[in-house]
Amino acid sequence: MFPCLVRSVSSSGEASYALGDPLVDRYLEFVRGRCRANTLRATAFDLKTFFSIVRKPPVDVRPADVFDFLVAQRGDRQVVRISDGESGLSARTIARRLSSVSGFYAYLIARGDTAVSVNPVPRGLATRNRSGSRRTRIAPLVRVPRTLPTILSPTEVDLLLAALRTHRDRAMVLAMVLGGLRRCEVLGLRLCDLWVGERRVFIAEGKGGHHRVVPIANRFFTTVGDYLDLERPSSATTERLFVVLKGPRRGQPLSAEGVDEILDGARRRAGLEHGTCHQLRHTCLTRLREAGMALEAVQAQAGHRSIESTRIYLHLSNEWLAGEYQRAAELIDVDQTAISQLLALQEVIR
Repeated sequence: MFPCLVRSVSSSGEASYALGDPLVDRYLEFVRGRCRANTLRATAFDLKTFFSIVRKPPVDVRPADVFDFLVAQRGDRQVVRISDGESGLSARTIARRLSSVSGFYAYLIARGDTAVSVNPVPRGLATRNRSGSRRTRIAPLVRVPRTLPTILSPTEVDLLLAALRTHRDRAMVLAMVLGGLRRCEVLGLRLCDLWVGERRVFIAEGKGGHHRVVPIANRFFTTVGDYLDLERPSSATTERLFVVLKGPRRGQPLSAEGVDEILDGARRRAGLEHGTCHQLRHTCLTRLREAGMALEAVQAQAGHRSIESTRIYLHLSNEWLAGEYQRAAELIDVDQTAISQLLALQEVIR
């Protein structure tokens, strides 16, 4: 019964999703053909969540239903998180879900063969400009605060690595914490992508399908070598580097859910409250910036299309900020000393 999320995997390891409605399922097929696996999975889960709450066929959804969905996502306003003072789901998650729903209805409108002619997801709310002019501006339905990502200390990284049970798992974590790779990039690595002699890795599954080559410390390649020699099934026929080691899917490519399960277990054993794939990536890029790597080099390592995405590591790098402040403070002190000496000289002349 709609919406019932069904996930199927082809013999090549490619996942597909269906919710039980012809229009939604056609849209998910469309997304699968043009987007990465992570985007497809997120879109499928976002649409399932939306229609589970709205409880209407897609063609009957109205803006009022979208506003009701927003209220439901916010949850009990009397219970708030200490970290950001918000209740329910984070604003970033809600905004992403609205984007998924809006994309679905934009697809229906573009098709032109359904009863949907207007996107029920409003672009925002019209408000008056603060300048007092009669012109209005559009305020977003969900205000997403710009928050700093969580990073791990060197001790926490060591605890997490010690809690991992296989060379494969340690190699995947090292790819994130030493190379700054995304989870999808780690899972997309092929055997031929390891440039061992140059201590570099070719990223073919980058965000947006963009390619890049990044250096990674020798510790990663040593751990990968142990994994290939001792753990990777000889019967594996896939070109993917990281595969399932046990069970009925032995030798097949490891899934994103599998990586998350591995990290969840390792965090519990290590007694850590954080340590997700993206936090490991943030940890790497922050440490590189703290070590003096130029911002443009961090951008290339991270695979950011815009350097604005990389500037966040200026705020995360405590040593960089402290150094900049110290230099500015020293200049201020020098200026104040010079002014005091000049005033004293003027008094002597008088």
